[in-house]
Amino acid sequence: MCIHAAITAVGGYVPDNILTNKDLEKLVDTTDEWIRTRTGIEERHILNEKGKATSDLAVGAILPMLSKKNIDPLEIEVIICATVTGDYVFPATANVIGDKIGAKNAWSFDIGAACSGFLYALETGARFIESGKYKKVLVVGADKMSAIVDYTDRNTCIIFGDGAGCVLLEPNLDGYGVIDSMLHTDGSGREFLQQRAGGSLLPPSAATVEARQHYVYQEGKTVFKFAVTNMADVSYEVMNRNGLTSDTVNWLVPHQANLRIIDATAERMGLDKSKVLINIQKYGNTTAGTLPLCLFDFESQFKKGDNLILSTFGGGFTWGALYLKWAY
Repeated sequence: MCIHAAITAVGGYVPDNILTNKDLEKLVDTTDEWIRTRTGIEERHILNEKGKATSDLAVGAILPMLSKKNIDPLEIEVIICATVTGDYVFPATANVIGDKIGAKNAWSFDIGAACSGFLYALETGARFIESGKYKKVLVVGADKMSAIVDYTDRNTCIIFGDGAGCVLLEPNLDGYGVIDSMLHTDGSGREFLQQRAGGSLLPPSAATVEARQHYVYQEGKTVFKFAVTNMADVSYEVMNRNGLTSDTVNWLVPHQANLRIIDATAERMGLDKSKVLINIQKYGNTTAGTLPLCLFDFESQFKKGDNLILSTFGGGFTWGALYLKWAY
């Protein structure tokens, strides 16, 4: 009997503090209209509490989810956290999350794949479930992007926000859960979207700080071109490979980076806009948090057996799409 990894619960969290487009008009040379027409973003949430980090965003999503499902954190066996803004270089943020939620029986690790991180983590977590060895795997996507955003750079500061989402994976024998995926990486794209300093290539120094190399760098036109093509193509390929049509796909859950990229993906798949989940206007790009936050926001609209395509593109370059049947 085939074991599938089914999502049995979802959680999401964003901090209370909101940074609007009007607020950004006071910081950089931009306008609310320019941001909305080019990205679809109206506001983003920022974690500005002293001493709070990415792990705190994750905990804000996880604990209410476990409480709602009446699950003891001690039941969690594996925690996978997708992030590029970890609390520390090491230990892994997943380790910190496990400690903060009291998951003393879980082993844990991080995945760094930028905006594709949650999809990569979901694929990885699914394999643990499918092995038959693990029954409860917690997959988290969380990023405190405000920690690495340069609020003097109008090209990047308008895009990103802070947030986290999570899902619980459990075994399913009835055909629900993760069915198929296609994941890709092209490391040559790293020069167009990266955090230049802070790693072993350019360790932190007075010079790297002065040169503002610890912030997100993006060559927008190149990234946009790659994202539009690859995110749209891989989503269509997963749909086609599994015999799905625009009629039988119930929902597209796209990475929330830019409304034009989302529209291009939906068009390539032949999907009506009513089937495309969009919350970019509220949160901006929360990097690894976008996909699970979408699942959390729209959970009430899903029906058991619905066909979902999750699609993403991120720095690295990384991209992919995953097909799952909703389990509840």
